[in-house]
Amino acid sequence: MAKAAVGQICSSNSMAHNLEQCVKLVGQAAAAGAKILFLPEASDYIGSSAQESLSLAKPIGTSPFVAGLRSAAAKHQLAVHVGIHVPVSVKPSTTTTTRNPVLSSIPQSEDRDSINSTASSSQNNPVPGEGQRQAQKTEPEPATKLKLYNRTIYIHPDGSLHSAASYDKLHLFDYPDAKLRESTTTQAGTKFTPPFDSPVGRLGSLICFDLRFPEAALHLTTTTSTTTTTTSSSSSSASPPTKSYPSPAQILLYPSAFTVATGSAHWEVLLRSRAIETQSYVIAAAQVGLHNPGLSARVSYGRSMVVDPWGRVLLSLKGVRDDGKDAEEGAVGQLGVVEVDLAEWERVRRNMPLVRRTDVYPEV
Repeated sequence: MAKAAVGQICSSNSMAHNLEQCVKLVGQAAAAGAKILFLPEASDYIGSSAQESLSLAKPIGTSPFVAGLRSAAAKHQLAVHVGIHVPVSVKPSTTTTTRNPVLSSIPQSEDRDSINSTASSSQNNPVPGEGQRQAQKTEPEPATKLKLYNRTIYIHPDGSLHSAASYDKLHLFDYPDAKLRESTTTQAGTKFTPPFDSPVGRLGSLICFDLRFPEAALHLTTTTSTTTTTTSSSSSSASPPTKSYPSPAQILLYPSAFTVATGSAHWEVLLRSRAIETQSYVIAAAQVGLHNPGLSARVSYGRSMVVDPWGRVLLSLKGVRDDGKDAEEGAVGQLGVVEVDLAEWERVRRNMPLVRRTDVYPEV
C-alpha cells in the first residue's frame, strides 16, 4: 500500500496566490508520507470573467504556475497531478453536420508564437457590431481565435512532466441555470489518455463534468478490446479496437470545481456510482469556496473525496457553508491522506466478476 494525498484549494484570478496554496500542500503531503498529491481542476486560476480566463492562460512551457509546481515536486520528491488551463488557437468549424454543440471549433496550435499572434489579432479586431457582421458574411476564411484546453498534467517526483499523461476534458459544462457555458471559451478534448502508472497505481484521467458520463469511466477501467473481423457475402473488413492500451486504470481521477447546486445534489452519489460500476478507486480533488470576492459570485462546492472499489467513502473533506456562499472554516487548504490498497482492487474484481454482454450491446 502507498499513501495518496488530496489537496483542496480556492483558486482565484491570482496565479501567484494559487501557486502558493498548492506549494504549501506539496510540502504538507510529503511530510505526511504521501507519494503523490492530487490537486483540483483549474488549480492555476479561476477568472472573474470569460475574457479574464482567456487572458490569464499561459502555454505549459512558459507558465509560472507549472514551473513553480514542478520545482516544489522536485524539492519534496513528490508526484503531483493537477488541473490547469492551456491556450490554443482555434478556427470555427465550417461543418454543418456536427451534432455536438461543444464541437463548434477546430484546434489549430498550442505553439507560443501562434498563441501570441492570435491574442494580438483578437485585441486588434474586437467583436464586430451588427452592421459589420452583415458586411462580413461573405468572408471565405473563418478567423482564428483563442480558446482554452481544460487540462490535467502529471509531474514526476523529480519535477519532470510526464509527456504522455496530459488529458484534455472531453465533456464541457454548459449549464445555463448557473450561467456557466464552458464551451464558449474552452476547446473540448478529442481523445482519452491511456492509463499510466503512478506510485499508487494506474491512473485514469477525467475531469469534473466527465463524472456524469459512465461510458468514459468504463472505457478507462475495462480491458483492451481485440480486433474483430466481420465477413459479408461481398467483402471482409476489420474493425479497429476501441482501445490500444493493455491494462485498465485502477484509480479514476475527477479533479473538479462543482457548483454548489450540482454538488449538493449529485457529487457523492456520482463518485460512488463510478467507483462501484467500474470496481475502481475514485479520487476527486475539488475546488471550494468563493473564488473572486467582489468580482464574481462563482462558488465551488468542495468536499474532495476518495472512494474505494466497493463504494466506501474513505475520505471526505470540508465544503461550503450551509448558506452556500463561501467555504466553511478550514475547508480551503485542507489536506487529506489515504492509503490505496491495490489488493482490495483485485479482491473486489475477483469476488464479483462483471462479465459484460458485448454480444448484445457495444463495449465502450
